[in-house]
Amino acid sequence: MSGAPEPGRDCPLCPRLVAMRAENRAAFPDWHNAPVPSWGPSESRLLVLGMAPGLRGANRTGRPFTGDHAGRLLYATLLKYGLASGEYLERPDDGLRLTGCRMTNAVRCVPPANLPKPEEVRTCNRFLQGEIAAMPQLRAVLALGVLAHDALLRALGLKLATVRFAHGAQHVLPGGLLLADSYHVSRYNTSTRRLTTEMFEAVVEALLPKLA
Repeated sequence: MSGAPEPGRDCPLCPRLVAMRAENRAAFPDWHNAPVPSWGPSESRLLVLGMAPGLRGANRTGRPFTGDHAGRLLYATLLKYGLASGEYLERPDDGLRLTGCRMTNAVRCVPPANLPKPEEVRTCNRFLQGEIAAMPQLRAVLALGVLAHDALLRALGLKLATVRFAHGAQHVLPGGLLLADSYHVSRYNTSTRRLTTEMFEAVVEALLPKLA
């Protein structure tokens, strides 16, 4: 478990997300419908940083990237490169374990249209700051998309113009933390082949020597 502060189940900080949470609880009472906690060992050297929970994925299951299309490529790749163990069956009780990374989102609650507003990213950034502070062996962050990339820079107190997002790029940030960029593993990106399996695997494989 991490010592980082997590938003409470009824976190009141973002009114638009609170309203959507209430709607989802009424419509889908058996779903998680709350801020999705980080997952994985806090002593990990790698943090995988996504954008926000998907409505029928993590918002439903309560585990990052679990239950939606994005998790398929992500978890298959983590398993291939020894950063996870077990089998990914798209549900939180599938026995899958993260063994070489930890996972979180820049925004912890599902947003309307799967797109957080800038003020929601800023508000939730306090939890990402706490996450980073609670990972004493952290060496690298894999940012899935521009929003995650920028959220990490903000959490570290860096100007967003410090480094620009570029798929496949690795940036050594002040203090030595490595930021690796990938297009998001979303259904849109994979179905349009903006991100292929080979492209994503290459990003993760290039990270491995930096984690040794």
